[in-house]
Amino acid sequence: MALRSVLESARHALRGALVLPGDESFDAARRPWNLAIEQHPAGVAAPADLRDLRALLDAAGDAGVTLAVQPTGHGAGGDLADAVIVRMAAFDELSIDLGSGVVRIGSGVRWGAVVEALEGTGWVAPAGTSPVVAVAGYTLGGGHSWFSRTAGLGSDNLRAAWVLRSDGTHDRVDDESDPEMMWALRGAGGVVGIVTALEIDLVPAPSLWGTELTFDAADAGSVLRAVRDLSAEAPASLNVFVNSMRMPDAPQLPEEIRGRSFLSVRALSTVGSADELFERVRRAGTVRREMSGATSPKTVAASSGEPTEPTPGKGVSAALSSLDDATIDDLLRFRELPDQWPIMGIDIRMLGGALDDPRRAGFATLQGVGWLLHALVPVFPGVPSEPGEASMAGFREVLAHAIAPCTVPTFLGPGETLERCGDPTAIDRLRAIRAAADPDSLIHEGRLPR
Repeated sequence: MALRSVLESARHALRGALVLPGDESFDAARRPWNLAIEQHPAGVAAPADLRDLRALLDAAGDAGVTLAVQPTGHGAGGDLADAVIVRMAAFDELSIDLGSGVVRIGSGVRWGAVVEALEGTGWVAPAGTSPVVAVAGYTLGGGHSWFSRTAGLGSDNLRAAWVLRSDGTHDRVDDESDPEMMWALRGAGGVVGIVTALEIDLVPAPSLWGTELTFDAADAGSVLRAVRDLSAEAPASLNVFVNSMRMPDAPQLPEEIRGRSFLSVRALSTVGSADELFERVRRAGTVRREMSGATSPKTVAASSGEPTEPTPGKGVSAALSSLDDATIDDLLRFRELPDQWPIMGIDIRMLGGALDDPRRAGFATLQGVGWLLHALVPVFPGVPSEPGEASMAGFREVLAHAIAPCTVPTFLGPGETLERCGDPTAIDRLRAIRAAADPDSLIHEGRLPR
């Protein structure tokens, strides 16, 4: 039966929606969060319930397409020409057990709702920096958070998942019932089934303390060295991010930051003040601005500066084994070159702590990796893309000597596959688990290399 005819029949059978090419709302429905990425799927579905999901599986088999689950459109990486995108907004369960520190979350729920519900409880979520990202996509892709040195990757905190398999069965999976599927779900995304809900450990944070120090770019070298040296003795309760910003000389920006470059260091401690430990960073340069004191999950989420609406952008990431003096010097020299203006921000995250001793087995890992970097290249209408592409290539080149063997899947760029996250043995294991769970390949293969 023709593809269009099968999908038209499926549309009439659903309680939810199925938008197809040619429909007035199709262009809006197919867009991912990053508007710089083009997706041209066979359709976009918004199932209302489990029955709808089973109907979509049947239609996928009849039409010869796959189902690509994309709760909010974050993490998009391809055109999905032979897939139906599945949006999971209707799966919105949120049930928190403060006594045990465990939360059950539907796969359409965004982190902001979880963070809001935890305010004032003494618990924090192992959430990423953006409150608008779906919990499921983030967790199933590994997920690095403000609290990863304390609690590990987001996927390390995944206790169980409710999975709809391609044969239509739906059940709760954990390490006791199906350790192989759980290993795959912790980082490889939903390539083995459609996850409808997750059970996740929360992070105890009895006394959440934060600080943000802002320095001029001239102090970047000494400050970065101080942060690097701090990593050798920082307890797992301390989480540190560094951000290098180079603001364009644009009239729409405030005068105090227009055309300026600066470096900020942010830290979060889950057990109260780390002021004394952080003093060496404070003395490494002239502090132009400082904010320190007790904070909360909601405050941390609100200060992320992440876009709250879909927007175009590009970026490149690098996981580093080490951050020695030569690497710092090379990075800062590259940063100062006039032709590297397309890179507005470079985010540098201190790893280690709980990341070096994951509590649960999973595909995603940052074990033994020292630092996680991401360079942001905004996309502006009418501005040529070639300078940005050249800057991203240069960023990777200048750091190539220090690149770690693996990175986390949520930091992969468009077109990059899970080969950057696992060795050939891990990829083969993942393929075998997928073949057993989805023999008819009704679920999209995600970032598995073809």
